Amino acid sequence: MGKRKLRKPSTKEDEETNTSTEEVKSIKKVISQSEEIPSIEDLLQAELNVGTIGHVDHGKSTLVQALTGKFPDTHSEEIRRGITIRLGYADFELRFCDKEHKNPFFNGYTTDKNCPVEKSHGKTNLIQRVSFVDAPGHEVLMATMLSGAAIMDGVILVISATEPVPMPQTREHLAAMNAIGMEKIIVAQNKVELVSEQDAEKNYQDIYNFLKNERHGGVKDIDIIPISAIHGANIDILIKKMQEKFKRPKKDTTADPRMSIARSFDINRPGTELKNWVGGIAGGVITEGIFHVGDDIEISPGVNFSNKWKTIESSIVSLRSGFGKLDRAFPGGLIGIGTDLDPAVTKNDKLVGHVIGKPGKMPPVWTGLDFTGNFMERVVGSKVTQNFDIKSISTNILLMLNVGTAKTVGVVSSAKHSSEEKEISTMLKLPVCANIGARVAISTMIDKRWRLVGWGEITGGKELK
Repeated sequence: MGKRKLRKPSTKEDEETNTSTEEVKSIKKVISQSEEIPSIEDLLQAELNVGTIGHVDHGKSTLVQALTGKFPDTHSEEIRRGITIRLGYADFELRFCDKEHKNPFFNGYTTDKNCPVEKSHGKTNLIQRVSFVDAPGHEVLMATMLSGAAIMDGVILVISATEPVPMPQTREHLAAMNAIGMEKIIVAQNKVELVSEQDAEKNYQDIYNFLKNERHGGVKDIDIIPISAIHGANIDILIKKMQEKFKRPKKDTTADPRMSIARSFDINRPGTELKNWVGGIAGGVITEGIFHVGDDIEISPGVNFSNKWKTIESSIVSLRSGFGKLDRAFPGGLIGIGTDLDPAVTKNDKLVGHVIGKPGKMPPVWTGLDFTGNFMERVVGSKVTQNFDIKSISTNILLMLNVGTAKTVGVVSSAKHSSEEKEISTMLKLPVCANIGARVAISTMIDKRWRLVGWGEITGGKELK
């Protein structure tokens, strides 16, 4: 597999606008002395990613706004249609009031730097920095939701108190969490202000019974918090539960650095002069290792030239989180990597699903995947659940496969369905970069919609040479 350099056109001003070579050397000299993750006060990036999932229009984006002050649906089509279409992101801080207060309806947990209780006016102490990943709830956007789920460390499942439990995508999203092995789930029973106390209690019990039902995946540790996102009611209780349940995951900072790309874009406004161009930006989550400003990087699978895939070579010119500019970035929350690539390469999410790492230290790139399969007995997500026959996955059937943030279509070349093993081999429409053992979410076309039917682990396949 070849390599391709797609640098942005260089100008004399680049020496002034980009981090200089001497600055990079100075930065590396300092950070080489210690690669330990700094204290929470000094670490200007989120420690973990929390996802919001659930049925369309149950209030996921409104909850993110209540917690972060930022409405994640910023694209014009999302605003016009009133639904989340792309993955939305926002960073915020979990805080606790440093002064005692006598308000019996407030527990001290907040996202504000000043204690919001009247007459307290004290500062708040930083507990944790968090990145939110707001996933779409519409059934036709399930692939996007699964891409976002791959980078979540914990999940808030938003369920409206105004509708029956479970709604189709509530059930499907919970099944997806089971597929990716997600166990840290908090349920926010939203819109309680729109129903009577009696109806809210009945809805609460329906949610509990649904979550406990093993057929739907089952949630062992059930936490349900009644809230009103639009009025900010019980948000402090939700924050406390997040602080208790969502802890910084242990990541290997000594390994070769790697990041899964969840978004990529061009930040240059139309008409920007060439001398003022900023290179392409890739956003995602560092899964292991540490990236530094000045590092040479490789992006895989890369780009397709004349039916040949070539990895992309670039360098890191900047690192940013939602909390500021960074010299180095650790595993944890969402990070934006500024490159010296032509922004045409990264615009409009062109690099979503790709992997960034050190040159020569990347996982294999597969044009065909072999994986084990664990399949559901029933297909969920539509208004009427139906039994799923594993034998329906046979030669030449199309499957949608989610591997990390990547999504691709695989054509089944062989399928074994014995009682002891369920092994599937596919040829991929688009290659994926992943290690053996990586988890795969499996969907098939049912009633003209991709439906999640199972999950598995990569065992091998056809590697791109």
